[in-house]
Amino acid sequence: MTDILNILCEWYKSQCNGMWEHGSGIKIETIDNPGWHVEINLEGTSAEGKKLDKIFIEKKESDWLYLEIKEKLFIGAGDPDKLNEIVRKFIDLVQ
Repeated sequence: MTDILNILCEWYKSQCNGMWEHGSGIKIETIDNPGWHVEINLEGTSAEGKKLDKIFIEKKESDWLYLEIKEKLFIGAGDPDKLNEIVRKFIDLVQ
């Protein structure tokens, strides 16, 4: 997972322009399902304008993944094992 996080860090640094990082940026938090919720504001970044139709995969209650770009936000959520996959899907989208 370290490589994925390093790539995310590099993308983040490349978007920081003195304004974007103050009101936007990246949010990674836990949710009570349990699982992860990731939001990345794409407005004003190199990824603004990227499209991603909603993806929802639920194999069972403890094995699920949700991804979407909505209103210039990349939104990813998933069970406790999906953080790496969520970040990987984002990296694949912006590279």
